[in-house]
Amino acid sequence: MKRKNVRIQIVTNILLFSILAILAAFCLPTEKSEAVFAPYYGGEEGTGRVGIMINVYEGTEQVKKILEILDKTDTTCTFFVGGVWAEKNLPLLKEMALHAEIGNHGYLHRDHAKISKQANKEEILLCHNLVHAAANVDMKLFAPPSGSFSDDTLSVCEENDYKVIMWSKDTIDWRDHDKDLIIKRATTDVKGGDLILMHPTEETVKALPSIIEFYKKEGLLPSTVSDVIGVKSYY
Repeated sequence: MKRKNVRIQIVTNILLFSILAILAAFCLPTEKSEAVFAPYYGGEEGTGRVGIMINVYEGTEQVKKILEILDKTDTTCTFFVGGVWAEKNLPLLKEMALHAEIGNHGYLHRDHAKISKQANKEEILLCHNLVHAAANVDMKLFAPPSGSFSDDTLSVCEENDYKVIMWSKDTIDWRDHDKDLIIKRATTDVKGGDLILMHPTEETVKALPSIIEFYKKEGLLPSTVSDVIGVKSYY
């Protein structure tokens, strides 16, 4: 009887140890989970900066007007350019690179969550190589079209020394052509570290001077995305 009780106790201890080991494996943080490559949705509030990010696949004439506004207000931003647009507007691309940071927006505005890893790589590197050859710019920021990405997108960007950029405030200016609404969305509850998404539309051009003025009055410095998130940039 005594031996039987000892055996039962040994089996019980083994089972208890196994259960604890399994729980530890699921609950305790691992080195791998801490090192996950993740997109940026903003920077630290204490930076005192807001990032103006403008995604460009169209609106060439509006891009020119935005450059004029940046020059007049002594402001900069980050243009995320689509490769197919950049290829048709090389002189303007070079001018943009003199006044602002240039980021990668893919080549054909594809849904990066629905394409293979190889297709993700081709989209990103096609745009990268085009912009580098045309404007001598070594882009390091990728904004996926429509904010759509997958683990393959993150993997490709990590392998090619890119940061994936999302946003914290969306003006939705591509859909709502309303100057006052664009201003409201870009300024309501804005704080340091915010990334403000815009596009080169006529109403955005009308709204931009007021948006920049508001930020400066609030003690916020309109900046490039790299400056807001605190990563090294070519710019």
